[in-house]
Amino acid sequence: MKRLGPGSVRYYFYHEKKLLLIVTLSGILYNVGMIAAPWFDGQLAQCLYDIFAGNRTAADMYVLCLSYALVILGVQSSRYVKRLYVRKFANNISLSMKDILYQHLVQTPKRDMERADTGALMTKVISDIDTCVEGMRKFTTEIFDTGIVMVTYVVMIAWYDWRLTLCVLVFPPIAYALANSLRRTVAMTAARSKESSGALSGMTLDRISNAMTYRVYGEEAVQDQRYEDYLTDYEKKMILANLWENALQPIYKVIAMIGTILVIWSGGHNVLGTGWETWDIAAFSTYLACFIRLATKSSHAAKLFNAIQKAQVSWLRIQPHLRAASTLSRTVPPAAPAYLTVRHLSFTYPGSDVPIFQELSFSARPGDIIGITGPVASGKSTLGLAFLCENPHGGQILFGTQELGNGHTPPKGIAGYCGHDAELFAGTIEENIRLGKGGDIIPVLNAVCMDQDCASFPDGIRTLIGEGGQRLSGGQQARIALARTLFHPRPLLILDDPFAAVDMATERAIYSHLRRDCKDRIILLISHRLTLFPMLDQIIWLNGDGSSIAATHEELYVSCQAYRKLYDLQHAQGGGSHG
Repeated sequence: MKRLGPGSVRYYFYHEKKLLLIVTLSGILYNVGMIAAPWFDGQLAQCLYDIFAGNRTAADMYVLCLSYALVILGVQSSRYVKRLYVRKFANNISLSMKDILYQHLVQTPKRDMERADTGALMTKVISDIDTCVEGMRKFTTEIFDTGIVMVTYVVMIAWYDWRLTLCVLVFPPIAYALANSLRRTVAMTAARSKESSGALSGMTLDRISNAMTYRVYGEEAVQDQRYEDYLTDYEKKMILANLWENALQPIYKVIAMIGTILVIWSGGHNVLGTGWETWDIAAFSTYLACFIRLATKSSHAAKLFNAIQKAQVSWLRIQPHLRAASTLSRTVPPAAPAYLTVRHLSFTYPGSDVPIFQELSFSARPGDIIGITGPVASGKSTLGLAFLCENPHGGQILFGTQELGNGHTPPKGIAGYCGHDAELFAGTIEENIRLGKGGDIIPVLNAVCMDQDCASFPDGIRTLIGEGGQRLSGGQQARIALARTLFHPRPLLILDDPFAAVDMATERAIYSHLRRDCKDRIILLISHRLTLFPMLDQIIWLNGDGSSIAATHEELYVSCQAYRKLYDLQHAQGGGSHG
């Protein structure tokens, strides 16, 4: 049997099979027990009639009422269990889908995300997941609350009078057929309202983001009118969708309930002894109550059809994301060490004619630490991001024999990145470093000189750091981010200003650890602080006009006046000697 993946609905049902087993057992018990209520209703009516006739006493009524209460308590307890586990089932599927789609979206190339309407994309994705899950929940619920209970009612009334049952059961299928024939129309109106909602979200985001521009150029009135048009379109389509979904429910119910006339007419003859069967008051009351409940359930089937149809439309939209996500590897093993060769690398922002850098060539071998520096806004961080292959670039980046980026090998398993923004989340220090990976984190804490800090915290590595690491200092945030990068080993590390918030003594200590522990890795060290640069294997100087120089510190100090001036300025402030 082919293995099911996230792109199949059965995948989610299969993974929640334990919950579904509990739902099945409690659902069968509850819905079969539903016939108890109309049966007891009939018995109570008969008992009351017999009391007036002098054939039974009030004690018989008390016993019947107590039995009724106990049975209904058991039935409703089963209902509680079923509803609880159906909700757990739906919640688990919702979390699973959102997690899978999140993993897919965060790994979608930046250029692909930029082509999408951000507001519409997020609105549709979240809304479609909720709609799919709601359809799956209703389907699971109605298998029991509609399917099994209706079979139970049919069996019950057929046992009382099968001829009458054949007659009255003509009408509920008509309600079913009408609901089924209109489900496509209902789904189309719902889909149009959802598209309009996404467009409105995108327009709202645009109106807020560009408010200043529209105000400066006198476009506010035009944009306000556009927004009103989008809002009017959304209101019209939402009203139409709600009309098709909800206004037809009374019609379905009237059609299904037509058989009540036959029940009263033919059932009355049965009570009088002139019909197909001989009934007492209890039989008549039970039959009528069962049929009314059966017809009501039939009219509600339209809601099930509508929910499933809308879920199918939403499923078709998110299924490509889920299928693509099924090919993602949650744990990417590190690639083997190799030489890095950069040939004629260049990059220009889309829409600009001025290159950030061009004709940059250099090479590195495992164990090399290469510094990247230059004036403010010279493209240092942009050069680092080029090795993550987020944007198209000119020239070649070769890791061993593999070419990275521009449609070739992705950098997964090859490049690790520590940005100048630590990007920490509101968990513990340990969780921020691990990101779900097992192993001992103490060595990397030692490597970034964070071990003593952690020892001073009351909860150690399990200390909660707050959103964005707000409970830590800037230097501690930077070191945790660096520890995370080192804990997930890659043969090529891009470190963007990792020492900006630490003192020089800590900087030198971390550098010593990197030299000792990263002999099989290539490190590209982006920094505006040049303290360590005399010890680096090579330095790339970006002039800020698109040109660049790749050389050793000694060569660059002699040949590049801008580099020499910057280094001497920092050297004079920090002390020490050149060399």
